Amino acid sequence: MPRPDFEGARVLVTGGNSGIGRAGAEAFAARGARVAILGRNRKTLADTHAALGEEALAIQGDVAHLPDLDRMVEEVRRAFGGLDVLVTSAGIAPILPVDQVTEAFFDEVIAVNLKGTYFTVQKCAPLLSKGAAVVLVGSSGAHQGLGGMSVYSASKAGVRALARSFSAELLARRIRVNVLSPGPVETPIFNRLGVPPEIARQLTESIRRQVPVERFGRTDELVAALLFLASPGSSFVLGANLRVDGGLTTL
Repeated sequence: MPRPDFEGARVLVTGGNSGIGRAGAEAFAARGARVAILGRNRKTLADTHAALGEEALAIQGDVAHLPDLDRMVEEVRRAFGGLDVLVTSAGIAPILPVDQVTEAFFDEVIAVNLKGTYFTVQKCAPLLSKGAAVVLVGSSGAHQGLGGMSVYSASKAGVRALARSFSAELLARRIRVNVLSPGPVETPIFNRLGVPPEIARQLTESIRRQVPVERFGRTDELVAALLFLASPGSSFVLGANLRVDGGLTTL
């Protein structure tokens, strides 16, 4: 099967310094795209920039902080002039039982996962070319009940709703907005769950047993789906939610 060709495409990936975001950014760059990434961690941002090459644009910032998004948009505008693909991959997945959730915890998760996604698209919209592709990274957690993940799941369910509304509003410009919903995938986010290591190991093993194919997904499997949603091959797909979760939420 031929690989999508992104030669000359202008791509922005938030959360592009880690996990699925980084793997996606590297895949776009390997296929000829001009890539910009946004990330909070200075070290991983620099490491990813080095992997992408000098022509890439690496911006340090937090999607939950709107002035950072304004600065990101201006830097992308100056460097690229516009965007053909936008991927919102920045996100956090802390675990906390409902009786322990504080207002600060709730606000942080919603600010990064939902508010960050919303305003990334809003502020990047003027840069998007006619027929551009927007891929919002959601989660299988939006489609199932998970103990300790109530706030996270709610934030990702909101992301799913945004794809429909954004697609309707941007339809006149033929901009397609879709959601990529990963199941459990082997990425660094599982090391940042906010629980003791032993609990994290028990949790990940429990999740693995629930997946019908009895394993976690690989990053390359998610990247393949991401490239499809970002490519002309999905030109008849908009407002959709592509679940790549080993059957976790479909069987």
